[in-house]
Amino acid sequence: MSWTDERVELLKKMWGEGQSASQIAKELGGVTRNAVIGKVHRLGLSNRAGAAGTAKAEPKPAPKAEAAKPKPAAKAAAPAKPSKPEVVMETKSATPPPSPRKQIIPAGQPLPPQPSANEISPEALAKVNAVEKKAKKLSLMELTERTCKWPVGDPATENFWFCGLPVQQGKPYCEAHVGVAFQPMSARRDRRR
Repeated sequence: MSWTDERVELLKKMWGEGQSASQIAKELGGVTRNAVIGKVHRLGLSNRAGAAGTAKAEPKPAPKAEAAKPKPAAKAAAPAKPSKPEVVMETKSATPPPSPRKQIIPAGQPLPPQPSANEISPEALAKVNAVEKKAKKLSLMELTERTCKWPVGDPATENFWFCGLPVQQGKPYCEAHVGVAFQPMSARRDRRR
């Protein structure tokens, strides 16, 4: 199945009408719901939740304006009591609270520092630093089952390499990197308490 101009136009039309991705996929035929969602994303079509919210927000001021016209008559009958509740109601409905969103990090960008569940001792870190100074600095293609596969550096740069020192029996890393990567069961149990 290829995205012809006619199919893309039909997708845009149906998406704009508010039909679901499943309905659009069924109408187009030969395409899945996920393919429709992917094409909508690649085309940069607006998020309908935001579009629906703005469509609903536009009619709201019109009823408020109509409600404002009868207010002067109500003020003449009882000026203070009716106006206060209406003002409070308008402020609540006029400004919805903003929804918190997480920052999206583009592909290829390094992740921000994450809180670590593992607490690595300073001695283990010092041992790793000493070992990495005498590491063989192998590339991915040079690794074997007997070489330490601990990655060092950013894979997107030329300064990326693997440790390459002899591994500990049954582990993928050398002794220093095993001390950082694996923790004894008792240490993990103690941390949970």
